This record gives sequence, C-alpha cells and structure tokens, in this order.
Amino acid sequence: QFLPSGLCDDSDFVRRVYLDVQGRLPTITETRAFLGDQRNDSRARLIDALLERPEYATFWAQKWGDLLRLEPKQLTATGTHKFHRWLVNAFAKNVPYDRFARALLTANGSTFTHPPANYYRAAKDTTDALETTAQIFLGSRLACAKCHNHPYERWTQDNYYGLAAVFNRVQRTAGARPDELFISSKRTGEVTQPRTGQTMQPWLPGKGYIVVDNDVDRRQVFADWLTQRDNRWFARVEANRIWAAVMGRGIVEPIDDFRDSNPPVNPPLLDALAEDFAKHGFDRKRLLRRILNSRTYQASAKPNDFNRDDEQFFSHYRPHLLSAEQMLDAVCQVTGIGESFPGLPAGTRATALPSPQLNNAFLKTFGQPARSSACACERPSEPQLAQAIELLNGKFLHGKLANKSGRLQKLIATGKKDDEIVREIYLSALAREPSKAELGFAHQHISKSKNRTAALADICWSVFNLNEFLFQH
Repeated sequence: QFLPSGLCDDSDFVRRVYLDVQGRLPTITETRAFLGDQRNDSRARLIDALLERPEYATFWAQKWGDLLRLEPKQLTATGTHKFHRWLVNAFAKNVPYDRFARALLTANGSTFTHPPANYYRAAKDTTDALETTAQIFLGSRLACAKCHNHPYERWTQDNYYGLAAVFNRVQRTAGARPDELFISSKRTGEVTQPRTGQTMQPWLPGKGYIVVDNDVDRRQVFADWLTQRDNRWFARVEANRIWAAVMGRGIVEPIDDFRDSNPPVNPPLLDALAEDFAKHGFDRKRLLRRILNSRTYQASAKPNDFNRDDEQFFSHYRPHLLSAEQMLDAVCQVTGIGESFPGLPAGTRATALPSPQLNNAFLKTFGQPARSSACACERPSEPQLAQAIELLNGKFLHGKLANKSGRLQKLIATGKKDDEIVREIYLSALAREPSKAELGFAHQHISKSKNRTAALADICWSVFNLNEFLFQH
C-alpha cells in the first residue's frame, strides 16, 4: 500500500542495533569500527557479534522479568535474584522457547532452589495463573470471560473455567526457610462454573475439554499441547513479541491482545515468522537475527511522500521512545558517570537490573513498570510531560554533567578544542558526527558565553533533548 523508505544509513543502524540487541549505545570506538568496516556483510557481522555478547542475555532477560513480575514484594528478594539469574542463563544458552515455556508452566519445588517455581509464586492463585498464562503464552486477555461470554470474541465463560481447571491443582506450601515456598501438584481439586454449577474438565483452545487421570499433572498435559509445533497460538505470540521488541509495534498490537476483532495488520508475515520459528526448534535468537537482517528492520525512519501517513504497515522504521532503563544507561554512558543501585555491584547497568528500582526518580519518570501484572501495558510507550520537565530542568542531568569525573569535565581538563569536544558528544550520544550547521550553532553559543564549561554543558544538554537521542530511530 505504501512505497517503502530506503535503508537507514550506517550511523542510524549501529545505534539502532546496539540498543535493540544489548539495550545500550555503542561506544565511540565501536561506532568508528563499524563505520570503518567496508565489507558488504558488515551489518550481518555486527548482528552476529552482538547476539553472542553477555549484554544480550541480560537485556532480554529484563524484558521477560516484566512479564513474569520479578519483584521482591511478589517473589522475595532471594526469589527475585535467583529467578533473574535463571532467565539470564536461559537467554545466554539460547534455550529453545518450547523448553523455556515448559520449565515455567510445569515448575515444581522450592522457589529458592528451583527458580522457575517462582512463576506460581507471582501467579498466586488459580485465577492469576490462568490469566497470566493466557496473556503471556496465548496472547489473550481472558479476564472479561470470568463473568460473561464476550458477544464478539471466541472465549466463553465455560472456556475460562475449563482453563482454570488446568491450574486449580497447583499447591503452594510454606518451606522450612523464611519466605520459602514449595510448588507441587495435587491429585484432587475441581473447578465449578459459577453460573451453571457444572464441574469443569480441563479445556484446551482448539481441542476442547479433555479427561486427565488424577495421577497426571494437568499442567504437563497443557504444556504438551501448548508447545506443539502446529499450535497456532504459541509460535505466533512469541514471534509477534520479538518483532514488536525491535520494530516498536507488533504485527498484532497490543502484543498480548490476540482476538478476532484485533487481527494482524499483515497475516502472511506473522504466519511466515511463526512457521519459520517453529520449524527451527523455537530458536528465539535465530528468529531475532532474521528480523534484524531484514530490509524492513533496516529501513530508514524517515518517511517519504508515499508512506508518511503509514503508522502500522512497516513501510518505514517506526521511531519509538527508549525504555526508562535504556535512557538512564545512555545518559550515564555519554556523561561517563554511572548510576549506583542499592544492593547491587558497582557498574550494574539499568538494563541489567533484576527488579524495579522504585526509589530511582529518573526510572520512575520514564516509565519503569512496577511489575504488578503481566500486561505489556504497564510500560508506557508514549512520551509524558514529566519526562520533558525532567530533561529540561531536572537535577539528574545537571548532576551528571557537572561531575568533575565525567566525560565533559575530563575533555576540558585535557585541553581538547571545542570542535573535538562537540564531535565526541555527538558520536557518543547519536553515533554520528555533528553537521556543519550543528557545529556552527555550537561555536556561536560557546563564543557568546562567559563560561566555556557551562556553554559546552549546554551543548551536551541540548543533545540529550533531541528526539534523535530520546527515540530509537
């Protein structure tokens, strides 16, 4: 429907792919190395290299930490850290998605010694478990079906309570250690449909009601059905989630709201991605690599006369605001002044945090979720007025720029010329050199100022307030 934009330039690409794969900006050295690579496959080589580095695992584990509600009030501090480490290891080892999902859904044992068991600590009862599972793995919001049949959707109240029967026998027992919980499966326990009074058999979408022997864990049966390669929900939901993570919008949007009245904007594309994902053993890294190497991902964010009105068909790259954690890390990297987080080692990046830092005002302002639900809507995607105020007048940026140990102060102290300092600011923040007009503006501002240090800090501050810095583009 729209004539697509051309490819983004190399400066845009290197910044984009570092942020999407590792959650951070490239360093000046990394940017220069890529821009100086004249090989035809330089982009594919960079993608391969970034996917093998440890930052990939920690950044993508954080995305799943949002879904699985890794937060001390939900899981205890010990459970949160151990579950986070399990997630990081799963991404580092590229555990296939079907095995990953099965480990969570069928988890038993101590929440301290068997981290996936924390899935059922966060999902604290039958209702929570079924709604969380449906939203994460089926992309379906079933809460409405708890009370009534939806007039326009396929999910019924009977379906809701049939799915509840899958999780009703999960048992949560206090352990010997403080705050420890043991997860196991009982042989008894039924779900009653409140409107009809009927005892519900376990129900599987697309298959119907099934009979399961009492000595068989119903969650195992559900996981067997869910992770089959021909399950149209399982592969499509995760393929769409991975696509949305790097494209700024899902083929189905919101990503956890698959329903007949919210169809994919490009059904053949979603089906092709899901089929390829399942065919190759639910390899998430492989699917991500394929998307990153696509012309669609590498398209320019600049619309042309034919596609400037396109907001959903991916004819140009869709700019989207950096996450709170990416934003904080980016500011710290450009200024050279890191952020410290209580109870965590020095140098820990925000994109590697195991749980929300609820006392960090900057992260809160930019939308770090509290992880109180599995809904993707907890993390806002649109800019807020408070964010603009923080960037223009907040103490956070001022403190970073004024710090004597920071990049700007060190460049000034070592006798760098104005041009050199401005170029380094732009390269570190935007992965490109400043234009002639930008250099001219910087010279004009510095020459008019009585305080060179303050004027250079103003230049840096102005870069932090550019959409080019604030948005993935």
